[in-house]
Amino acid sequence: MSVRNSLRGRALRAACVLAGGALVLTAACSNNSESSNPTVAKVDVAKVDTIAAKVPADIKSSGKLTVGVNVPYQPNEYRDPSSGKIVGFDVDLMDAVAKVMGLTADYKEADFEKIIPSIEAGTFNVGMSSFTDNKEREATADFVDYFSAGSQWAQQKGKPVDPDNACGKRVAVQRTTVQDTDEIPAKSAKCVAAGKPEIQKVAYDEQSAAANALVQGQVDAMSADSPVTAYAIKQASDKIEAAGKIFDSAPYGWPVKKSSPLAPVLQEAVQYLMDNGQYKKIAENWGVQEGAITKSVINGASS
Repeated sequence: MSVRNSLRGRALRAACVLAGGALVLTAACSNNSESSNPTVAKVDVAKVDTIAAKVPADIKSSGKLTVGVNVPYQPNEYRDPSSGKIVGFDVDLMDAVAKVMGLTADYKEADFEKIIPSIEAGTFNVGMSSFTDNKEREATADFVDYFSAGSQWAQQKGKPVDPDNACGKRVAVQRTTVQDTDEIPAKSAKCVAAGKPEIQKVAYDEQSAAANALVQGQVDAMSADSPVTAYAIKQASDKIEAAGKIFDSAPYGWPVKKSSPLAPVLQEAVQYLMDNGQYKKIAENWGVQEGAITKSVINGASS
């Protein structure tokens, strides 16, 4: 498993390409093209005094929630090629949570592997980089869970593929992701053991190339992290669609310093957004609503 894949917990972040998060169709694919970054509606969120009152005093006095982030990982957090700003589902959600707490989110880029140590050192208040909450990480940080991510397949529209019976199919993956190193080899081995043709894994250096291959019909299916697949489908909904359900799911969480009083405030703020429907709207804006959850917990890892 790659360094990035093992750190995030899942996958990383041409003719047709996903440029800045949007599928751009060149003349070779279509005469129509989209902006390099999609227009995503903002959800209007206000401060909640009862929650803001619980923010730790040092953070409250600064007026900022300092957030360590590593980009790119579309559609969760990446840099808008037009404005240069960090955008994405995670960003919109964290912005909303900060507003509920009466704060402004202040994003600081860092190497992924340095985010949790920087939280422990007090440089960042919280991390936000599609962290998979697991027992190993919970030993060094507390996690406020806010999303559920797994693997999901996509197929060409109207050309069904069964992820559990894809023997002989050509399946695109991003190189060194869990789908490349673990999932497809295991499923292919089962095909061979049953006397069926192996799955023809087609690995690409970038997820955008894998999605492009599916859009152009060069492969039968694509397997990637569920929010990545959902966003690719959102950007090319006339060409591709989901194939089967999300599987092997685990929670995404925001890491904070162990036993920090910030964790329950973050949890209460995101739960407030879940309860009033604004969380769901933010997820829908980015096409990742299938991973939306209804209850936030602290340290909800099962493994």
